[in-house]
Amino acid sequence: MYVKGTYVYVEDDIKLEAGGTGDDARMYLRDEGQLLQGDGPTGNSGLGKLSVYQEGTVNNYAYNYWASPVGEISADNNTNRNFIATGGAILNDVASLTTNTPALIGNSYDGASVPSLTISKHWLYAFNPGVAYSEWDFLGAGSSLEPGYGFTMKGSTGSTSQRYDFAGKPNTGDINVDVLAEQFTLVGNPYPSAIDARAFIHDTDNSSDMSGTLLFWEQDPTVNSHNLTSYVGGYASFTISSDGLIESYTPTMFQTLSIDGFPATGAPTLPNVSSKTISRYLPIGQGFMIEGAIGTTGTVTFKNEHRSFQKESLGSSEFFRTSNTTADSTNEDSTNTLNEIQYNNEGLQILPPSDEVRRFRLNVDFNNAVTRQLLHNFTPSATDGFDFGLESNNSSPNDRDAYFIDATDMAYVTQAHAYDIDLTIPLVVKIDADMSLRVRIYDVQNFNDESIYLHDKTTNIYYDLTVLDFNTNLATGTYTDRFEITFTESTETLSTDEFLDSGFTVFQNNTISQLVLANPESLTVKSVSLIDISGKQIFKKTNLSNTTRHEFSTRNLSDGVYVATITLENNNTMSKKIIIANK
Repeated sequence: MYVKGTYVYVEDDIKLEAGGTGDDARMYLRDEGQLLQGDGPTGNSGLGKLSVYQEGTVNNYAYNYWASPVGEISADNNTNRNFIATGGAILNDVASLTTNTPALIGNSYDGASVPSLTISKHWLYAFNPGVAYSEWDFLGAGSSLEPGYGFTMKGSTGSTSQRYDFAGKPNTGDINVDVLAEQFTLVGNPYPSAIDARAFIHDTDNSSDMSGTLLFWEQDPTVNSHNLTSYVGGYASFTISSDGLIESYTPTMFQTLSIDGFPATGAPTLPNVSSKTISRYLPIGQGFMIEGAIGTTGTVTFKNEHRSFQKESLGSSEFFRTSNTTADSTNEDSTNTLNEIQYNNEGLQILPPSDEVRRFRLNVDFNNAVTRQLLHNFTPSATDGFDFGLESNNSSPNDRDAYFIDATDMAYVTQAHAYDIDLTIPLVVKIDADMSLRVRIYDVQNFNDESIYLHDKTTNIYYDLTVLDFNTNLATGTYTDRFEITFTESTETLSTDEFLDSGFTVFQNNTISQLVLANPESLTVKSVSLIDISGKQIFKKTNLSNTTRHEFSTRNLSDGVYVATITLENNNTMSKKIIIANK
């Protein structure tokens, strides 16, 4: 049977049995042909094979995460069969539209596409479930893998688009995978059709057992090394609201992005990496990580009702798809509308106009070398706690990272709130060495020219990110209470009743280039510090005498805005913004 460019729907099971010539029956899915099945079957039967293609996206040094849509055919029964990389000829090289050659499993660390497809056995692993690197399970020695679980495989030398022919008994019916509380499991689409991520995530049999975020591995293909210490990569995250109208995607963190979300000028060029995004429909063969819910151990189930016919060439489904794929190349504004979701030419969702549903992204750049992109959604249904399908947590922050937090200190790469102009959103920054930090705004939707501020609470300065970037230099550490996002700018300075009652004042005398502290009641001053607008400390004076006036020269300082912070012996503190303009 030959299915080209369309789909076959079968209400019950199928039986691929031997034909009259003695050859095993074959079903060929070509040009994005797919097989969909109803809720009835528990498994297909027969000793024939279904053949379906999928292309990898990496070279011989990088991983794709896979899941097999078929299993081996050693038994004729209505049961899904296991995937075996080194036996059963499930992984094949393409010879013609209806013929293939079993891929070789090689001992070399490098896979190859010529003279015949050879897959390196050294990089075939599963992960189900676990939290540590040591918990990866080696498959390259011939171990089998149950349907629904994913596996890693590196590509072939000289190619980032190796075509694989998966041939075997097609999977169908309910397929269960184990999840442990707050641990990860490598799973994947187990069917010879696309699946709907919304249906999978929000299935009531799944939503109580997992976090609701799908994680997709992405690796820098310019790093030509098999050494673990040389790997540069990470996980992109994806979740979707229960109504399917709000998709939330954040990219992998390992390079600096420009204002349009792509690699910054002067940053390392990483081809075929940053241009990838995830959308609602997951293609044949796509593997990904899921995380068990907090305090919950159970199973997550793939079902036939999650299956959907979606063609990769239309941009609705692609193997960790490139973001500039569109359904209609003649569309002048390079947008793509699929299943009520509209995308821009970077593959990001365009929200419909609304005063209540909004979003923005932050690009947090570390030393102009790597970028963490954060997404914040606003919708009336969001709560102050965790919102399944609207938020993605960051359960394992990097040594150099940024994330939003809630009242319980849960870390998020995607967070959601109901919009309130008086809302403040804490932003945590974690760095492992002294370096520069830059925060930029991106993908601002439905804010109608309203300002979005980054408030540096140390300097008490509000930076309108819709107008300019925030730049500073930070010392090593984790900054949990310094930065926040706000939507109004407070003009109040930090002060206490003690300062006000005593008549304590701080002012800049530009005529004589002095910072002056008037202290009429001779309060005991523990320290005085001056910080510039970038957050750099200019000076800090301690152990000051109990006098009624303190004067500090500012003659050698550049003109600009500074913040003076005064701390008393009892740790009461006030900060005052000053403007230095030397004559």
